[in-house]
Amino acid sequence: MRPTYLTPEALEAFITAALKEDIGEGDHSSLACLAPEASNRARLIVKSEGILAGVEMAQHIFARFDPSLQMEVHIKDGAAVKYGDIAFTVQGSSRSILSTERLVLNCMQRMSGIASYTHRLMQLLEGTSTRLLDTRKTTPNFRIAEKWAVYIGGGTNHRFGLYDMVMLKDNHIDFAGGIPLAVEKTRNYLKEINKPLRIEVETRSLGEVKQALAAKADVIMLDNMSPALMREAVQLIYKQCATEASGGITEQTLREVAETGVDFISVGALTHSAKSMDMSLKAF
Repeated sequence: MRPTYLTPEALEAFITAALKEDIGEGDHSSLACLAPEASNRARLIVKSEGILAGVEMAQHIFARFDPSLQMEVHIKDGAAVKYGDIAFTVQGSSRSILSTERLVLNCMQRMSGIASYTHRLMQLLEGTSTRLLDTRKTTPNFRIAEKWAVYIGGGTNHRFGLYDMVMLKDNHIDFAGGIPLAVEKTRNYLKEINKPLRIEVETRSLGEVKQALAAKADVIMLDNMSPALMREAVQLIYKQCATEASGGITEQTLREVAETGVDFISVGALTHSAKSMDMSLKAF
């Protein structure tokens, strides 16, 4: 099922803003040395191993900038790639290819890096029922691409922003006067604005887990708990609501956390620490 945030309008807005940022009043390098009628072709060359992501994004970018550009896809998003693979070829206006080159590469390199890292962590979860979540720890104005890459890599997207789910974290709870008050105020607010949003509550102790259960939270986050304490919390909750583990979880601890029985593990590093995949767009 395609993520709901990948609407034509959202992609159009992202690409329009990105092209404006990069091209501005014009690509003077290409305008200066290439004739308007000049035509050429280029291919996307992969220079490392991993999971490819951003091919469909490239299609949208080329089509948005110059609908006459012809792109032939050789490897689809989500496929494993190695050094030397050709992901796609593009043919048409030389100016258009060069003007869109950097945006295509920026998106695909970053997205492929995130998809590859997500895939690696997903392999560590094999044999468990735990799903891997991303977070809002994304690059400003690039979230749509980064979350899309997590999805391509096999991960699960958490809320897209502050508007599509309620997450009462430690500061919300402390400012509101505790979990019971925070949840009560939230339910009253959602009723007033007629929005049936799910409510997730962050907990830091078994005492707070009990409070979140009593408040009938939809999801209880187990934040920075030891695996032993997390296992105890999962047993206490026992399917009364969904559970999410969060806080400093690494490749080394991921499997142990999953084996506590949590439904989800959120890892901010999926989007803020993944290394971009090396690739280039070359004329041929």
